[in-house]
Amino acid sequence: MGTLYYGASATPISVEDRALAHLKVVIISKLRRDESFSVSWRHREGEPEGRSTIWVHPAIPLRFEFEEPVAPELDRRWLEDLAVSANALGGVQLVEEPPTHG
Repeated sequence: MGTLYYGASATPISVEDRALAHLKVVIISKLRRDESFSVSWRHREGEPEGRSTIWVHPAIPLRFEFEEPVAPELDRRWLEDLAVSANALGGVQLVEEPPTHG
């Protein structure tokens, strides 16, 4: 399980390592262009029911922490889905990885 530390919040955001690796690529690509956007997700099982959203801005500190020492191979389709949502009005919607075909 990975962790996203955002701003001065004392509450870290837990995200599965593979999902966090994909999210990191999309977030960094937006921040490199000095773009602000939102990231939304549904709460995981075992957490209070609901969903959360954060506003990501280049001036707000951000740290990604991964449980696994080796970065996973990234799924291009999932990255594209996340990147498309990053450019939409609703911001990045952290969704499940699309099923592989083949």
